[in-house]
Amino acid sequence: MTFVSFRFIVFAAVTVILYYALPARAKWPALLILSLGIYASVNPLYLIFISATSFSAYLAGLAIGKQNESYRSVSASVSDRSEKRRLKDKRDRANKKILVLALIFELGILAVTKYTNFVLENITRIVDAGKEFEPLDILIPMGISYYTFQTVSYVIDTYRGGKAEKNPARLLLFTSFFPQLVQGPISRYKDLAPSLFTPHRLSWDNITAGLIRISYGYFKKVVIADRMITAVRAMSADTESYSGIYVFLLMLFYAVDLYADFTGGIDITVGIARLMGIELKENFDLPYFSKNIKEYWNRWHITMGSWFTDYIFYPMSVSRVCLRLSKWSREHLGNAIGKRVTVYLSAFAVWLFTGIWHGAAWNFIVWGLLNFVVIMISRELEPLYAKFHKKTGLKGRKPYSVFEMLRTFILMSAIRILDVYGDVPLTFRMVGSIFASPAKLTTGMLLATGLTASDFAVLGAGSLILLVTGIIKYNKGSIIEKLSARPFLCCSTVAALILLTLTFGAYGIGYDSSQFIYNKY
Repeated sequence: MTFVSFRFIVFAAVTVILYYALPARAKWPALLILSLGIYASVNPLYLIFISATSFSAYLAGLAIGKQNESYRSVSASVSDRSEKRRLKDKRDRANKKILVLALIFELGILAVTKYTNFVLENITRIVDAGKEFEPLDILIPMGISYYTFQTVSYVIDTYRGGKAEKNPARLLLFTSFFPQLVQGPISRYKDLAPSLFTPHRLSWDNITAGLIRISYGYFKKVVIADRMITAVRAMSADTESYSGIYVFLLMLFYAVDLYADFTGGIDITVGIARLMGIELKENFDLPYFSKNIKEYWNRWHITMGSWFTDYIFYPMSVSRVCLRLSKWSREHLGNAIGKRVTVYLSAFAVWLFTGIWHGAAWNFIVWGLLNFVVIMISRELEPLYAKFHKKTGLKGRKPYSVFEMLRTFILMSAIRILDVYGDVPLTFRMVGSIFASPAKLTTGMLLATGLTASDFAVLGAGSLILLVTGIIKYNKGSIIEKLSARPFLCCSTVAALILLTLTFGAYGIGYDSSQFIYNKY
């Protein structure tokens, strides 16, 4: 069941009605039952995986919490500093063992289900290059990358001193809350719990803001993304016909498709939660308005970026190994290299794991490492940029800002093309063809992608709407909050978006649209 299926829309509507109809104490238990129910409707076996992951996090958090409570009660009666230190060290060692066991179990489930075939395939290629690998039939639970990261963050936060949840059902709801299960955002327990478990009353602001967000999300997904994906698939499948300038056009098409698809899904997710007064973290903040790649990743998939920063980059950069390596590098290779070692190694790890998290394939790994290379090159060139900006005075001027945005957009679109072709050597050949054998754009070739002239007109109008609303938000702030405060404008906007979606939506068989791109992660 996808977000854009009729069944899901009915389910979400019934859930919201039940939420407000039930007494306060029954609200979050009902959400738990409904979330597990919709998850089981896809595949009942998925419940085993998500329950095991959630319960292991619960036990780990409970054990760490008990260790902390025991330490506090015992150390309160101890005055000797050395004895307090001994007790603290004992507590820390026990907590670290619990943390490691929990991470091995939770990440182990993710690794076995999602990456076993990838590892075995590459081992087969190395050991016997002529042997064709037969993939194992391994069940990959829906949303496992997202809910695993959520439970891992909970255990680590508890280890760092956060409060442990004593009710396993509450932690299971945090793990399985249905709007965010499929494609995020990746929530932290300390952020989501206060809103998730507080019984909310019916609020006009929540209903209007939620409906606008949902209707806009469906517009982006069904009108733009599901129409654009037809051209993307056709052009990427026929690499002989669609080379040269068509590869550049494909880059732009996929950039629009991915943005409309992913942000559309997040809009629906955040909107459904908002209908019930539950606040989810924003996952996008106009990424295509970024002036450099670092800013881009502060605006794109925000919760994923902050997760890798908080749980991989910072811990690794201050680890004993990295600090010792940095010290050795300063002494033997110079201060300039020494101060970069920990940053570069930590950033390399972040982008390597970011690529792996996106998918068990080399194109995702190369995609992640290309991001690392570009960010590090940009970091090294910052002094030159500063001199250039000081000399020219271009920095801050609108034309130059637009140039920076276009430069970043094209660069990120070029790297993202690895996702389209799914094959690293092929991707580089196709990108190279843009410069080696440019071809002339023809109407016939574009119409051969399966889209009509009317489809391209709809895509152009839809993309223009995305651009205009983005510009308004970039300069004036959130449009949704402004519209939700005006009942007539709010109702008119929702009605218009629904009408546009019903009229111009690209529907498949049975009026169920295609799956979201990020569902596979």
